[in-house]
Amino acid sequence: MAEITAQLVKDLREKSGAGMMDCKKALQENNGDVEAAMDWLRTKGLSKAAKKSDRAAAEGVVAGLIAPDGKSGVLIELNSETDFVAKNDKFQQAARDIAQVALTVEGVEAISAAKTAGGEVVSDLVTNLIATIGENMRLRRSARLTVGQGAVALYLHNLAGEGVARLGVLVALEGAGDQAALKDVGRRIAMHVAGTPTPPLALTSDELDPEVVAKEREIQTQTAMESGKPREIAEKMVEGRIRKWQEEVVLLKQPFVMNPDQTIEQLIAETSKQVGSPVAVKGFVRFALGEGVDRGPSGDFAAEVAQLTGQA
Repeated sequence: MAEITAQLVKDLREKSGAGMMDCKKALQENNGDVEAAMDWLRTKGLSKAAKKSDRAAAEGVVAGLIAPDGKSGVLIELNSETDFVAKNDKFQQAARDIAQVALTVEGVEAISAAKTAGGEVVSDLVTNLIATIGENMRLRRSARLTVGQGAVALYLHNLAGEGVARLGVLVALEGAGDQAALKDVGRRIAMHVAGTPTPPLALTSDELDPEVVAKEREIQTQTAMESGKPREIAEKMVEGRIRKWQEEVVLLKQPFVMNPDQTIEQLIAETSKQVGSPVAVKGFVRFALGEGVDRGPSGDFAAEVAQLTGQA
């Protein structure tokens, strides 16, 4: 048998778009003949995956998972082209498997190169799903929160299946108090982040993106100047409006949706007293399915759905 080199596998993978392990197997089955291996991949449907890679994938699921010790949690977003596929059991199981990987490996590239508990490389898992189901898919993003002591809480909204939904939130509470109590408060804050009319942009004012703050200041300055007020008064108006805006978009300053008379900051102070030790929100992550994704031409997308469901 011809030697199957890494370069041969790389060449076939670039040519076919199939997964690394599939390319290796195709070459082994065909004695290192790249063209014959291409034909083998086509018969398996695996080379079709590459042709779908430029199609919009904005549906899918957000999968979330908390580590057994309660001190780490992850969110991943696995996209598909249609919500029809997002309901597929294999697709949802793949999202759960990838979330499990994300507990120990951080970042999309690293997760994609890692193996699932079943021994399959994540990138190959996705490629094989594309070939089997017939839609473009991608692991879009991932996030992990960890605390040294305390709890990480998860809330999944609009569930699509076990451990998968259209929106997921993680909240990490640092503290030496009772972990169950911290987890409960963390979950309520996560529900707040999911349900508040103005999703928080940052934990504190200092953590707001400077570009976002500058854009808001520009808008408020223009509005104030158009009001016809003298410049010194307009500048004071802008500062007041910026402070008010920050209170609206900073998590700790927001009124708690379950008790609007109390801010999240006050809820944390109350929790500290209840558990008998200092508590702090270390961080939060909010993934809403498909946010910020270019969904492509709506007509083409509708045609894809019709074709998939046999209604074309």
